Amino acid sequence: MENKKHLSPEQQKELISTLKARFEKNKSRHESIEWEAVQIRLEADVEKLWSLNEMEKTGGEPDVVGFDETTGEFLFFDCSAESPKGRRSVCYDQAALESRKEYKPANSAMQMAADMGIELLTEQKYRDLQKLGSFDTKTSSWIETPAEIRNLGGAIFCDRRYNTIFTYHNGAESYYAVRGFRGWIKV
Repeated sequence: MENKKHLSPEQQKELISTLKARFEKNKSRHESIEWEAVQIRLEADVEKLWSLNEMEKTGGEPDVVGFDETTGEFLFFDCSAESPKGRRSVCYDQAALESRKEYKPANSAMQMAADMGIELLTEQKYRDLQKLGSFDTKTSSWIETPAEIRNLGGAIFCDRRYNTIFTYHNGAESYYAVRGFRGWIKV
């Protein structure tokens, strides 16, 4: 049986080329990082390369935004201007999806992220992303919700309006055409 989390050599080459072009175009996101080191890590981890391809396919435009000194891994965040188009109109998690009696969305943010091998941004990571540019000025993104909020039926999301980052709450079962989620991964 073929591993679904696998890219052909051609797909790997194409994705690495796309990531390199984005890396070079947006140097301010990673001023002290050299592309050659990133490429070595990418080529060494085909499963994470597959996850980055899923981020790319759903409109996330992943890019390097940092380096973890402890693990030697590079951090990739979704850097699309708006919440990734291929990940919108989803509720927060599987429990929220199952709780809907009618008009269920096709999926949940947490399930999609798990299927893609990525994690939702935390509120702090979302705020760190916003230091690199203006994101979600017309959309919003679910973010990782603390258990004490989720256990009470809620979930949180963020956006940028009036040059300010706002954190809001909603019922976890809600979904909107302009709300998706942003993810991150270490490679």
